Amino acid sequence: MRKFGTILLLGILIFGVIGAGCVGKGTTSTTSASTSTSSSASSAPTKVYKMSVVVGPNSPWGQAAKMWADEVEKRTNGRVKIQIYFSGQLFAGKQTNEFVLLSQGVADFAVGSTINWAPQVKELNLFILPFFFPEGKKKGDIYKAVDAVENGKAGKRIAEILESKGVVPLAWGENGFRQVTNWKHPIKTPDDLKGLKIRVVGSPIFIDTFKALGADPTMMNWGDAITAFQQKVVDGQENPVNIVIIPYKIYEFHKYMTIWDYAIDPLIFAVNKKTWESFDPQTQQIIKEAAIKAAKWEKAMARIGLDDGTSLKILKEKYSYTPEITDPLSFLESKGMEITTLSPDQRAEFKAKVGSVYKTWVPKIGKGLVEDAVSDIENALGIKVEVPS
Repeated sequence: MRKFGTILLLGILIFGVIGAGCVGKGTTSTTSASTSTSSSASSAPTKVYKMSVVVGPNSPWGQAAKMWADEVEKRTNGRVKIQIYFSGQLFAGKQTNEFVLLSQGVADFAVGSTINWAPQVKELNLFILPFFFPEGKKKGDIYKAVDAVENGKAGKRIAEILESKGVVPLAWGENGFRQVTNWKHPIKTPDDLKGLKIRVVGSPIFIDTFKALGADPTMMNWGDAITAFQQKVVDGQENPVNIVIIPYKIYEFHKYMTIWDYAIDPLIFAVNKKTWESFDPQTQQIIKEAAIKAAKWEKAMARIGLDDGTSLKILKEKYSYTPEITDPLSFLESKGMEITTLSPDQRAEFKAKVGSVYKTWVPKIGKGLVEDAVSDIENALGIKVEVPS
């Protein structure tokens, strides 16, 4: 992993209100990545493209964006140079504007969150349907379910939808499954959520979900949320373990965490369609392969210690890298957190409460897309997927 520079396990993720082209066709041929790691030198002047990233440079998300940009520049001998605008610099603090800017070409590239893009692309709310992805029969199956959707019929349909809106997706990364923490008591049943004031992401489906579960959801930017946790003005929050809960030391504010895997936030490594079409096929191949390489590393970082060991194996064998923390739940317990992992029956109790969310959101997402996703999961895991009605 040294060839990509020093990679930290977890950096600072800016997840609340945070400060997320032009075309120029290459004039020289590039060799296929299967035969060479770089293109021929180009006599054309270097063109600088813009990449939007919501987070800062030190998180796995931000580091993967840099890995992508560096790999492209290296393999094109600097002909395709990508300047990264971290911490939402291009969209001036409003994360949900990122997709619009990418589709319009204000940004040429982006590593974007499906949550942030969902207001403009309703189909992306598929990943936020509460308790949609099944735990399966063994540890790690829930991640196989996510991969099956991304790489299956549903993922293909989403890719077509994005491209119709001017954005070409190249690879799937991940922010992780979102878990709930609070300072008051363990959450084991829906009744335990009643009345708890929970900070949630600023998207309507999150409000609908937590209201259906009996909680009192409140939207606020992440900086304000940290202050609210310190002052105990807000009781809890929901976020991924490896990307937010550990690096932001949520254990200093909240004693209790429930592993319930209720929603996931995939990342999309994407390029503006006009920018994409300005590249020759061999350059496109380099850009796509670099995106896939960076996304696979980033996804493994989000899943490490939470899956069946696949992610740690990928990091060691494919990237020669071993993170400092490989067992995040044990680490959090060592910091004093009490962790509840829901059994299948307990998780089913929560899922039974969110029928109203499905009734509202399945028509917006598209019944056909949801059915494709169900089919993808069932084929991958060999189980029946129940969709609340």
